[in-house]
Amino acid sequence: MEMVPVLLRQLTIMALYMAVGYFLFRKKLVSVQGCKELGNLLINVILPCTIISSFRAERTPEQVSALLWSTFLSLLSLLLTFLVCTVCFRRRKIEHFGVSFSNVGFVGLPLVTSLMGEKGVLYVIPFIALLNVFQWTYGIAVISGSTEGIQPRQLLRNPIIISVVVGLAVFVLQPPLPEAFTGAVSSLASMNAPVAMIILGIYLAQVELKSLFTAKILYVSSAVRLLLIPELTVLLLLPFPADPMLRLAVLISGSAPLGSLAAIFAQMYDEDYALAVREICLSTILCVVTMPLVVVVFSGLAGIG
Repeated sequence: MEMVPVLLRQLTIMALYMAVGYFLFRKKLVSVQGCKELGNLLINVILPCTIISSFRAERTPEQVSALLWSTFLSLLSLLLTFLVCTVCFRRRKIEHFGVSFSNVGFVGLPLVTSLMGEKGVLYVIPFIALLNVFQWTYGIAVISGSTEGIQPRQLLRNPIIISVVVGLAVFVLQPPLPEAFTGAVSSLASMNAPVAMIILGIYLAQVELKSLFTAKILYVSSAVRLLLIPELTVLLLLPFPADPMLRLAVLISGSAPLGSLAAIFAQMYDEDYALAVREICLSTILCVVTMPLVVVVFSGLAGIG
């Protein structure tokens, strides 16, 4: 199966990027504050440029259909995930939140981009947009235990949501854009995978490696996030007649490890921040094994070469 070696190669490259981040932090060449600033750069500049750049495709009936299919299947995938997490982690706020939201921006998007190019990014954008909306609504209700912390203004100011709106305008209106502008946006977008994985490597360097393997809940959350949810998503996606590569992009988005926002929200709402970081790191390490398995299963069933 041709896609498996490509996937393994890309995961190896991403692991090397993580190793760079790990080395930089261990050698005190990057601080915790520097990591935070890199994260701000990624979320506020690089990811929005990646999204806007992907919308610079020619507006054809096929592209419009793909965008609609991706939105529909992404929504179904996320709702399935929320159902599974409600059943498995009803009384555990950190796991309920963390497992509900995959790290699609840091892991899923770079991987899909590497496998499918800009076309693949267009398939993932609806997943990212919906995930951001749910994180700041459903997610806040889960981690805080109430709906009082939900603020619509946060969504309106969210750089991912803004970039999706701008990108849709570019896709629909097809305006002529200066080459200098499109070149700069494309160059910034190409930084997504390296910067995202370097940040994850810095996160990993802040955790004692032995502590990743000492608590049962770490394995449970990783198993649900990396195995149970992806396999159920495979069964969910198979019957639909959408492009198999589009369905694969949605599957990869939903098969990524725990999202890094779980640690940020745990800190905000006085939950166990250290546990959240350990769960994120362990699931990120294990996804190097689980994501190829999920892709192999779906590719075989969907007839992708």
